[in-house]
Amino acid sequence: MIGFLGIALIFVMVFGGYLLAGGKLAIILKSLPFEMMIIGGAAVGAFAISNDLSGIKQTLKDIGKVFKGPRWKHGDYRDLLCLLFELIRLARSNAVALEEHIENPPESAIFQRYPRILKDSEAVELICDTLRSASMNYDDPHQVEEVLEKRMDANLHHALHSSHALQTIADGLPALGIVAAVLGVIKTMGSIDQPPEVLGRLIGGALVGTFLGVFLAYGLVGPFAAKVKTVVEDDAHFYQLIREVLVANLYNHATNICIEVGRQNTPSHCRPSFSELEDSLKGIKQDAA
Repeated sequence: MIGFLGIALIFVMVFGGYLLAGGKLAIILKSLPFEMMIIGGAAVGAFAISNDLSGIKQTLKDIGKVFKGPRWKHGDYRDLLCLLFELIRLARSNAVALEEHIENPPESAIFQRYPRILKDSEAVELICDTLRSASMNYDDPHQVEEVLEKRMDANLHHALHSSHALQTIADGLPALGIVAAVLGVIKTMGSIDQPPEVLGRLIGGALVGTFLGVFLAYGLVGPFAAKVKTVVEDDAHFYQLIREVLVANLYNHATNICIEVGRQNTPSHCRPSFSELEDSLKGIKQDAA
């Protein structure tokens, strides 16, 4: 909702201020389709050249994050801590019984209690792969910790591709606006014998290209890139929490301590309170009993 509000505010303030200052939209509206064709078409073409098909699809999909915001909410972090609590406790009490859950998560009664997490293949694979590594009796937990760190860095780098692609387009839009403006000046020079009022309209139309390139870059595409980056980095905390809890488990800390480490590393706006999490864990213990 706030994304739509921001876009509306940009248009109202920019064009409203222009109209209040005595400007006329007629010149802009007349030139807009042609300038948009030049600038927008060139930007789309440059985007297609600099990305492969999967990158294009990912970027188009990630634009929705500007309006949807982060995927993982407060309740998801609480559920994740509860899921990890159940799995770690089972791993320590009956390692053999754990295998059926980490080898086939969709059929796992534990994972099925947390359907939103189960739908995320990366989160499930990260949990299962790490618990499987723990069952291999690694001599040095740092080995698993390092593998997890590299894996998450690679995933974050891939997830940030959309933001980088959008920012690249934003950086190029002002220059494409200048290209459109130069073409408009060339057109104007071809009509140099016309009266001043005609030349004024032609020059005004040419300047629409410069305006449009800068407006799209700093008013829309640039902020879109920044928002996508913020959302991706925010969602990355969810996977970082998995790492923190399971690495603590590798060091054989008490189960409750492992979960508390994860809770403390949860972003403040999504962090469940100690009492809230404790109540949820008590419910799990009672069900198990």
